[in-house]
Amino acid sequence: MGGPGDPPEGTPEGAPGGGEDEYRSVVFDESFVRAARLQEYSAQERISDHAPAVRRVAPLRRGLSRQALVLVLLIAFAFGTAIYMGVRHPYQTPAAQETAEPLRMTVIPLAPEGKVPGTADTAYLYERSPAAQFKTGAEGVPLPASRRTAHFSDSQVVAALTTAKDYIVRSALDPDVLTGREVRAVRVLLAPDQLDQFDQSFARPTADGRHAPTGWLVRFDPSRAELADRRVRVQGTLQAAEADSSTLEVTADHTFVYALRPAGAGGKAEASLFTVRRELHFRFDRDDLRLHQAQLVVSYVQAGPLSCAEDSTNHLRPLLAGQTAKEGGPAGTDPYATGSATALCGSLATSAQPRV
Repeated sequence: MGGPGDPPEGTPEGAPGGGEDEYRSVVFDESFVRAARLQEYSAQERISDHAPAVRRVAPLRRGLSRQALVLVLLIAFAFGTAIYMGVRHPYQTPAAQETAEPLRMTVIPLAPEGKVPGTADTAYLYERSPAAQFKTGAEGVPLPASRRTAHFSDSQVVAALTTAKDYIVRSALDPDVLTGREVRAVRVLLAPDQLDQFDQSFARPTADGRHAPTGWLVRFDPSRAELADRRVRVQGTLQAAEADSSTLEVTADHTFVYALRPAGAGGKAEASLFTVRRELHFRFDRDDLRLHQAQLVVSYVQAGPLSCAEDSTNHLRPLLAGQTAKEGGPAGTDPYATGSATALCGSLATSAQPRV
C-alpha cells in the first residue's frame, strides 16, 4: 500500500524511489517568483476583471544602485580631470630662465700731469672745481620722468630706475663701502646668477675684466686715504629703455667727486679731490623688478688722480695733495666730459683739477 503522498497507482515504474520526483531539487523562492516574466492572476482577479489567466510583467531594471552610480561618475570625472590636467594645467612649467650675463668691467686710472692740488678747506676745493654746481649725495642721482613702454608699465619702469639708483647710491656713496668695511649692501641688489662672480671678485681679485672689486663698487685703500668730507658731490643721468618684450635696460652715467686726505692724518691735513666717472648698464627681467634686484652687465670706470703703475683692481689708491704720479699715460682725459674713455691708462686733464 502506498504512502499518503503517493499516487493511487503507486510510484511509476522507472521513477526515483522514496517519493521524490526529478523537480524536487528546484527551489522556487520569492526572488525567483518575482523575476518571472509571466505571472498568474489570482482567482479573485480573474473573476472580477475577467482577465486572462496570466499577465506579462515588465522585466525588473537591474541597474546600478545609486551609490554605485555616484561612485562610477566620480571615478570618471577624476580620470577625465587627470587627463585634462596632463595636457593643459594651470601650473605652467616655467620657461627656462636665462642666466644673467657676467659683468664686463673696465677700470681706467687717470694720472695727474703734475702735483695734486690741495688745501685743508674742502668747501673751497669744491668751489674751485668743475663740481661746484654738483648736488650732494643721493640728490645727485635723481629719477627721470618715466613713461611706460610697449611691454612694461609705468610702475615697472620706475622699479627699474629705483633699483639702479639704489645700486649707485650704495656702491659709490655709502661711507662704509667707500672705506672697504662693507660689501653686502651692494651684493643684495644683484641678481642671484651674478653672486658667484661678485664673491670671486672679492675673494680673488684679478685684473681680467671680470673680477675687479673696483668694477662693482668704489672703495679706497684704507691704509692710504680717508674721507675728508662725507658729502660726496654727484652729477649724472639715468635712462630706461625696453630691450625686448621681457627685458628693461637702464643706463647710468655719473661723475662722483670725493674729498680725501691721508689716512690717520686728522682734520688739519690738506685735502684733495678725487674724481670717479662711472657708466653702468643694468638689465631687468620681470623677476628682477619684482624682487628689487638688478643684473649689472657693463661697468666702465675712469678714476683719478691715480698712478698708472699702481694696481687699481682691489682698491683705488689715490694720489693725495702734493703727490705726483710715477708715470703718466696718453693724452689727458677729462672725466667730467662725455665721450669714450681711454683704454688701460690715461692722464687726468688739468681742467679736471681744482684751481687752488
